[in-house]
Amino acid sequence: MTNFPVINLEKLNGEERNDTMEKIKDACENWGFFELVNHGIPHDLLDTVERLTKEHYRKCMEERFKEFMASKGLDAVQTEVKDMDWESTFHLRHLPESNISEIPDLIDEYRKVMKDFALRLEKLAEQLLDLLCENLGLEKGYLKKAFYGSRGPTFGTKVANYPPCPNPDLVKGLRPHTDAGGIVLLFQDDKVSGLQLLKDGQWVDVPPMRHSIVVNIGDQLEVITNGKYRSVEHRVIAQTDGTRMSIASFYNPGSDAVIYPAPELLEKEAEEKSQLYPKFVFEDYMKLYAKLKFQAKEPRFEAFKASNFGPIATA
Repeated sequence: MTNFPVINLEKLNGEERNDTMEKIKDACENWGFFELVNHGIPHDLLDTVERLTKEHYRKCMEERFKEFMASKGLDAVQTEVKDMDWESTFHLRHLPESNISEIPDLIDEYRKVMKDFALRLEKLAEQLLDLLCENLGLEKGYLKKAFYGSRGPTFGTKVANYPPCPNPDLVKGLRPHTDAGGIVLLFQDDKVSGLQLLKDGQWVDVPPMRHSIVVNIGDQLEVITNGKYRSVEHRVIAQTDGTRMSIASFYNPGSDAVIYPAPELLEKEAEEKSQLYPKFVFEDYMKLYAKLKFQAKEPRFEAFKASNFGPIATA
């Protein structure tokens, strides 16, 4: 199988820009994932984020996780578990308002570092959205504007740890799913693997790479691009050794943003026939996704087609 796509963002500034844009285009169309190097986020900041995240897990979450899994009997299962994941998580919200000051047990240094990290990821996400616009032939800023709603985009981070699992063949770290939102930026452990995506009917490892940021396409970009770019099913395999760190940041539409295929990407003739995806309010999609996250995405789209939101505004 072709090597997992790795994009060197520094090459956008030189003679290899066209080749790099083509690699991004191919990754979005054929993988739904790619890995960024030389992305502009300082390595020492990433090292600090990793250190503090792992320290926080050991001090504040590890024992609670073990007790919870034992109480559910998941440390001694003998049949496949289909309704729970082997992960320990907490969530940070950055936009439209931050909740970092409200999360218990975080030391001041960790709060400060995660705020800095989030600001840099937000800028990187917006840079990537404009690169996608360029490849799609959309005006610069189109995707950010599509995400905006009345209060701007939503942006948050899921901090997850996947501890050693005694029965990784029976319990998934995280069950297969696509991501509901816009664009996802992941800083993952470079020593303990586990993330896989589904490509051509086979599960493919997303390789751990030091100081890289993994990017993947969410359902909303699939809708806006009318299926040109697709969100891809992925999962986390539990491991018997080592705790895998995963910090996934989701740059999503505002809750009241209305999402629909970009008119510029539809055929000029027979526009209704060429529109493969529905029109909906992002918050409504998220309510449905909350119930059906670990099921196929296509019925979610069909449900909104049936709701007949109304004609697409082309102005």
